Amino acid sequence: MTIRKRKLIGTIGLLVLVVVWSLAGMVIAQTPWLAASKLAQAIFYVVAGLGWVLPAMPLIAWMSRPDPQP
Repeated sequence: MTIRKRKLIGTIGLLVLVVVWSLAGMVIAQTPWLAASKLAQAIFYVVAGLGWVLPAMPLIAWMSRPDPQP
């Protein structure tokens, strides 16, 4: 697969990841048990804000691999 195709697929994948991650974060943020504790909210928002990076890292590494030599 060429690097251009990998970047196209990876870009679409990253957009889907960010949209799904943010929607899931909004749903979880509205739960009553989270609203009851400021400490739980702080931990949740740090994890939700930085957590999408872990699944994105392998995708970005795959996207940036060089093309195989013929």
